[in-house]
Amino acid sequence: MGGVLALIPARAGSKGLKGKNRLPLGGAPLLAYSIAAAKQSRRIDRVVFTTDGEELAGIARSYGAEVPFLRPAELAQDDTRDLPVFQHALRWLEERENWIPDIVVQLRPTSPLRKPGQIDRAVELLEGNPNATGVRTVCIAPSNPFKMWKWPVEGSPFMKNLLDVDGVKEPFNEPRQSLPRIWWQTGTIDVVRAPLILAGSMTGDRLLPLEIDAEQAEDIDNELNLIYAGLILEKGGFIRPEPLHAG
Repeated sequence: MGGVLALIPARAGSKGLKGKNRLPLGGAPLLAYSIAAAKQSRRIDRVVFTTDGEELAGIARSYGAEVPFLRPAELAQDDTRDLPVFQHALRWLEERENWIPDIVVQLRPTSPLRKPGQIDRAVELLEGNPNATGVRTVCIAPSNPFKMWKWPVEGSPFMKNLLDVDGVKEPFNEPRQSLPRIWWQTGTIDVVRAPLILAGSMTGDRLLPLEIDAEQAEDIDNELNLIYAGLILEKGGFIRPEPLHAG
């Protein structure tokens, strides 16, 4: 019992970018970047890949992940949330192997830009704060919500600012530097206590932040995202999969 599990979710279907989890990025399939990051971590004990597709399962195994099961089709739909997928994986491991980790690290294949040491820092943040329920990577929000609007507004043809700022009459007219700093969750690394997932939450209500560079927030949802991620990758400093050797 106990330990740290890296769980990498990837379904076979994708409407935004067909087959995106296996598409090449910098010479390796997209999903391989999450596996490489998990295997480089000093704090992760097991790397498990959860998918509904045999092809993705084979690719994941070739890069060193465990694929002990295929998840059922009802957990691989367009609107499937993370929670039931992770509950399914944890219950499978408990029922078949009598093992439940203390901590689960989610590494989404669609957020491939990670740097050495970041996973370990996230795990250590959670372990060092007993009252915390999880850790999520964040960066400065790319768009300032204090300059956003609601429209239509019931009973009025006019827009209304989305958020107020105490003591500021018109936050949408203020320079960005004078407004509160807002953080964007990137989806690059999520860390959460396993019992919390089984109890029905992927986060809990006491999250700690791990700040990362804004360029790491690139989420692969379309072809332009993939191209841009490749350009960022070439700058260096990111974890990349080792090439596979034939035979």
